[in-house]
Formats: sequence, structure tokens, C-alpha cells
Amino acid sequence: MLRHREVRDLLVANFLLYTAVSLQAAALMKEVYDISGRQADLGWIGLCEFVPSFLLVLVTGPLADRMNRKALALIAVGVELLATGGLILYSLGDPQEVWPFFLIALLYGTGRAFAAPALRTMPPMVAPEGELPKVIALYSGTWTAATILGPAASGLLYAVRPALAYGTTAVLIVVAMVMLADVHFLRQPAPPGPDERPSMRHALEGLRFIRRTPILLAAISLDLFAVLFGGAVALLPDIAKERLGVGDVAYGFLRAAPGIGAALMAVVLAARPVTRRVGRTLLVAVAVFGVATVVLGVTRSYWLAFVSLMILASADMISVFIRGSLVPLVTPDEKRGRVMAVENVFIGASNELGAFESGMVAQLVGTPATVVGGGIATVVVVGTWWTMFPSLRDVDRFEDLDPDSPQAAPVTP
Repeated sequence: MLRHREVRDLLVANFLLYTAVSLQAAALMKEVYDISGRQADLGWIGLCEFVPSFLLVLVTGPLADRMNRKALALIAVGVELLATGGLILYSLGDPQEVWPFFLIALLYGTGRAFAAPALRTMPPMVAPEGELPKVIALYSGTWTAATILGPAASGLLYAVRPALAYGTTAVLIVVAMVMLADVHFLRQPAPPGPDERPSMRHALEGLRFIRRTPILLAAISLDLFAVLFGGAVALLPDIAKERLGVGDVAYGFLRAAPGIGAALMAVVLAARPVTRRVGRTLLVAVAVFGVATVVLGVTRSYWLAFVSLMILASADMISVFIRGSLVPLVTPDEKRGRVMAVENVFIGASNELGAFESGMVAQLVGTPATVVGGGIATVVVVGTWWTMFPSLRDVDRFEDLDPDSPQAAPVTP
């Protein structure tokens, strides 16, 4: 698959970009917590990054379907680069207040709101015929590799100076933009039809399509609640310092543990991809995610916390692989931008909303109770979805899914 230049260039560009994103996120959370010592501030950072995706969902999706997706992605990543520049300047001034970080996070979230649907619609545009699941597996693998390198590097760079971590992020983003600009697509999305002029109805089509398609609704909402309740990673600065008693470098490696677990699972999926009992595998994986979250919440052992983070991320990688293959297979290309924008709010941006929920609850009841309660809630959601959505539970093979298949067809109102 890597012999195809289109696939290779997109993977390299995304690896660099996601390395930058994960490096910056780990350093930002650590600096905010070091300044204020409040779990709630970790939550406010998450909320500031979530709000733009939520408020702009009716704009970002239609733009991804109507504009040149590469141009849109480059502009949006440029906005992210501006936010990184703000972090560099503020951090160099020996900051004593955290509220400017919230404003910078809001700017970054705005860039991410436009970048996510544009970037996530690109794998089907570079995948050779019939090879989309393999491209999705490689795409997920680059993301997981980035979530190892970025956080691990953040601990080392942050220990020298926070601004050095943000400066490294800026360099990676610039190189990623250069690589992304050189990506060539095998196919382009179909141009909008005459009945798809910009309108509120057109903008809402992604949400309506998900609501009418039981498999999409089940898969996306399952991950929404899992991410919302299982936002333990956002509390790692507090877990590392207060419960595990470790410093900056150990925190960085702890933050890299999910990437290690996800990368190992990506290797397994590349060798033995999920091909049968797809729906049941997805549900079981999310349940394992919840159980591992509970273990993280009760332990005071650094190594047990490290292993539990690896396990929960391994389970999440299975979920990402299945959902990442399922959504584009079920969604017609002309609607992918709008569907991906809604999915980004429900799942991608809900990581930030989950961070907000975890930070606020942890401020009230403590970090251990928040993490354990979130893990238990995730397991309960899995049991509920197993019963409520047989259309997802009974999915057997990816080959059975396409926009015209009876199993994936939208339900007519």
C-alpha cells in the first residue's frame, strides 16, 4: 500500500500533524495544571477546544463538501499554527494566569473545527479501488504512532522549557503543511448537484443522514458516550502528580502509553484485520475500554496505570479502525464532509467535551471517583447499545456495507 505515492504522502503529512497536535496537547495541559493546580482548568481547556466545532458544525461540513478539501485543510491548519505561535509567545513571558491559554485554545479549536472534516475525508480520495479498509488501518497507525512520539517528546521538551515544546510543535506543523500541499488525489468528490445549493437544509443533511441510518447513529453515538465518560487522559497531569507522584518526564511517558497500546494494536490489525463479527467486536472493544479506565482510576502504581492506559487505547484502536472503515463505506461521497463534521463534534471534539466533563466532576468529587465512575458508565452504555441497536451488533463483514446495501440504507422518514 505504501508504494502508492498518494497514500504515502497523506500518511506522512498526517503523522507530522498529529505528532504536533499530541505534543502540544500534553504540554499545554501540563503547563495549565502546573500554574493553577486545579482540575477544573483542564476541563476549561477542553471546553474551549470543543465549542468551535459545535458552533460551526453547520458551516464546516458543507465547506468540506463544496470547497477544495486540500485548500480548506491548509487554511485551517494555518489557523492552528497561529494558535501555536500564541502559546510560544505567552509561555516565554513566564505566565502566572491561565485564562490566556483558554483564548488560545479557542483559536486552536476553530482551526481544528475546519481541518477535521477536510482531512478525514481524504483517505477515500487516495485509496486504490477496494483498498479503503487497509488505508484506514494505515491512517490510524500513523495517528497512533504520533500519539507515542508527541507526548513522550513533550515531557522531555517541557522539562527544559514549555516554549521549546510549543516551538517544536510549530516546526512540525509547517513541515506537515508542505507535505499536505504535495498530496495528489486519485479521485475528487462529486460536484454538488443543482438541488444542493448552500442552505440550512443542505447544511443539516449530515445530521439527518446519521439520524436516518441506524448503523451510523449507533456507531457514532456509542463512541460519543465512551469518550464523554472515559475522559481519563485529560486528568493525567493530576493523576501523575497527586496519585502516582512522578515528575515531568514520567508524565510525558505516561501520556505516551495510550499511543504505545494503540500502535501495538494497529500492528495486530494490519496483520489480522477485523473481517468478521464487526459489530460485536466494536461493542466488546468499547467495554474493555471502560474496564481499563476503572483500573486506572483505582491504582496508585505507575506501571499498572501505564498498562491500563495501553489496554484502553488498544481497545479504542479497534473501535477507531472499525468506525473509520464503517462510516465512509456507508456514507455517499457527496455527503462525507457534512457527515464527518457531525462525527467530529460527536467523537473527535467530544474528546475535549469529555475533558471538560472530567475536569469539572474531578474538581467536585475527586479524580479517582471521576475516572472509576466514567469507566463504569462506559460499560453500562455498551450493554444498552447491545440491546438497542441490533443493526450495529449484527454487522458481520465490511463487504456487506455500502450506501446502497439494505443493512446500511437510511430509514425513510
